[in-house]
Amino acid sequence: MKWCNDSDKEKGNEYLITPTNTPKAIINLTEGIHTIKCPSCSHNMEVRDQGGIHGLPAGVKFDPNDQEILEHLEAKVVSDVCKLHPLIDQFIPTLQGDNGICYTHPEKLPGVSKDGQVRHFFHRPSKAYTTGTRKRRKVHTDDEGSETRWHKTGKTRAVFAGGGAVKGFKKIMVLYTNFGRQRKPEKTNWVMHQYHLGSNEEEQDGELVVSKVFYQTQPRQCGTSIIRDPP
Repeated sequence: MKWCNDSDKEKGNEYLITPTNTPKAIINLTEGIHTIKCPSCSHNMEVRDQGGIHGLPAGVKFDPNDQEILEHLEAKVVSDVCKLHPLIDQFIPTLQGDNGICYTHPEKLPGVSKDGQVRHFFHRPSKAYTTGTRKRRKVHTDDEGSETRWHKTGKTRAVFAGGGAVKGFKKIMVLYTNFGRQRKPEKTNWVMHQYHLGSNEEEQDGELVVSKVFYQTQPRQCGTSIIRDPP
């Protein structure tokens, strides 16, 4: 799914652009009323704003692909009001400081559960140490020294723009427990895909990135790894 704002204020329309093989659904944001046109039968449905938040019908799923995720990130980074959807902070909240992804167990992140649903977050990675370039991945250390941390798996993958140029990169991580004190690390079902912009495979310290986090509810049908892209 991809969002775009109409810069013509006189039209007062905001377009929800569905994939290219489906019709467009037009949402009219005039005087606090949404006119939602069914892309199948063209029936108009009016929905009033509540609390200043532009709601969407139940069942609308936010499931952007890799390219669209980077488009949302780019619009957020440059604060492009034409490209940045006014509801994006509802779908991709920003996590900061001690509430960040690499400081908090994923099951404690807002809106995250073990139901297999994907949740997206803007956040800023930080260095593990004051010197060096290693990023912080440790989530928790218990009194016995056992650690819970994100572990990168596989290669960093390039994400290409429509013209074929590299727009950014994607890393896949899996949460492990029992790191430290010569214990055998145990793989959990928590998975994270992290995206950043630019032509460098490594994100910069403090750079705004976007990650999607989910709990893998079913084993993969092909291969033994749980780190492949969700269907």
